[in-house]
Amino acid sequence: MDLKRVLILSFLLILLIILVIVFFTTGGKEKIKQLPETPLQELQSQPQEPREKKKIVLFFLSEEDELLHPEEREIMADSSVAQEANQAIEELIKGSQAGYISPLPPETKLRQLFITKDGLAYVDFSKELMEKHPSGSSAEILTVYSIVNSLARNFSSIKKVFILIDGGEKETLGGHISLSRPFLPQYSIIAD
Repeated sequence: MDLKRVLILSFLLILLIILVIVFFTTGGKEKIKQLPETPLQELQSQPQEPREKKKIVLFFLSEEDELLHPEEREIMADSSVAQEANQAIEELIKGSQAGYISPLPPETKLRQLFITKDGLAYVDFSKELMEKHPSGSSAEILTVYSIVNSLARNFSSIKKVFILIDGGEKETLGGHISLSRPFLPQYSIIAD
């Protein structure tokens, strides 16, 4: 090797040794700030902000007439209309607290509910809505409009309601009313 290469390699080796020494000797002077520990009990005992409640009106059937009867309920307020509408349908499934007849069989489950930008709500129920629904055209009409009116009355962004069963379109609930189109609310069948 010539002298020039030996000098360059020696210089690079000395530079490398200096960098290693600097790296290992200066790293220990940095201090890491430690946060004070908060016991888990303190975190759990801090009260959460109470969520606001919202009053809604649901519609149930009566043995005395073929009208829908209003019943007030409270649901938890939410930033999403779909979440509030979901709660409203769940309350409708639970049935009346005032002695009215529930339009939906108690075994019915809400599978999904979503709302389009133009105000069309798709409400997807489990097959029990169809399988355990009482027969008769009046019962079928009142069931459909109990759902539609309960949603449209409480949520101004919902203009129409499309009812699905088990994720798909069905012809009817019980052979009388076509479910192949969305429904507009029908407030004329609500009792005074």
